[in-house]
Amino acid sequence: MSIPFPPMKRPLVAILRGVKPEETEAIVGVLIEAGMTAIEIPLNSPDPFRSIATAVKQAPADVLIGAGTVLATADVDRLNDVGGRLMVSPNVDTQVLVRAHQYAMVTLPGVFSPTEALLAARSGASGLKFFPASVLGAAGIAAIRAVLPSGVMIAAVGGVSDQNFAEYIKGGVTAFGLGSSLYTPGMSAADVAARAKATITAYDRAIQKD
Repeated sequence: MSIPFPPMKRPLVAILRGVKPEETEAIVGVLIEAGMTAIEIPLNSPDPFRSIATAVKQAPADVLIGAGTVLATADVDRLNDVGGRLMVSPNVDTQVLVRAHQYAMVTLPGVFSPTEALLAARSGASGLKFFPASVLGAAGIAAIRAVLPSGVMIAAVGGVSDQNFAEYIKGGVTAFGLGSSLYTPGMSAADVAARAKATITAYDRAIQKD
């Protein structure tokens, strides 16, 4: 049985690829203040577990903090050690999913095909991360969604932003991972705050139209 993706006012995952530990507190702080409810720090960032630990300490209980680009069970162990509750991977590795499930983590493996999506769903994934979403497009994701178990949480990552929420929502996408549209290395906390506010405004508008 999977660990369900927790209910969120806005199921938006901020992806801080490349963030440095000394920048983490300020950037995570403005994201939480803006209303972001999930934050992912990819493991190909500088000293990622230190950054994740910092984020975990400052985040309230209803904000999900975790790691992205998780490729091995040892990484899941380290993520648990620093208090992370969200495990995001670019692929479907059943051993990684099982280990994360043992720690009661929310899991979001990357899928692109019906085969991968169905395997991830059978393996107890909390949700499915269609990546890169810009290649599949909203129509491609909707077509694959038709053969998936009803109620499975669908997230779009890669090429999604405040500019195209509406089209993906119409295709059945219920969550979004936001990377370069929200944060790129070297950005100031003020810049991230401005992008986060614009993103949330656009998401709220898209939901209302839907």
